[in-house]
Amino acid sequence: MSTSQSHLEPVGGQSLTRQERQILDHHACLAGLPAGPRERLIREQLGMSPTRYFQTLNALLDSVQALEYAPVTINRLRRVREDNRRKYW
Repeated sequence: MSTSQSHLEPVGGQSLTRQERQILDHHACLAGLPAGPRERLIREQLGMSPTRYFQTLNALLDSVQALEYAPVTINRLRRVREDNRRKYW
């Protein structure tokens, strides 16, 4: 496995990585911003591309560890995901 993917390993495993915790901690601040400023802050504060951020965040939605760490955030995002599935699929 490449080192660029190594930060995803703990999802579904034993514990969240520092980067995964940062993503969950920053999500509330980033969620309401327009795309341009949000993408800039993701790059500056988290040191990752917006695509990787959203891929990781999506993977965290199915993680028990993420739910234990940030239950309000995870449950809200799960509801949004389910609403979108009903609306578009």
